[in-house]
Amino acid sequence: MPLLFSYGTLQQKEVQVANFGRVLSGVKDILQGYKIGEVVITDERVLRESGKAIHPILRFTGNPADEVSGTVFEITDIELAQADDYEVDDYVRTLARLKSGKECWIYAAAEE
Repeated sequence: MPLLFSYGTLQQKEVQVANFGRVLSGVKDILQGYKIGEVVITDERVLRESGKAIHPILRFTGNPADEVSGTVFEITDIELAQADDYEVDDYVRTLARLKSGKECWIYAAAEE
């Protein structure tokens, strides 16, 4: 099953239920080489589900001293496709290795 690292709204229970039909359980972990930025959300569905117009977004730095805390969720392939549908075009899904050594999917800034 795929692993998904969330540092933002996919950690919210209401967003999980709206997108996956269930509350996810996960473990804390750290992503190195990224910093958190902000993106303005205009998608009506995402605004409604998250309740936020400003979302965090990962920006690659390549510096291992830069760290982002988040939660790793084990999800199904179908749920991963549902997460893709939730994330707006400012994000791109890519594989990353966490501080724990786990390989997982992340959503980072698309322009990088």
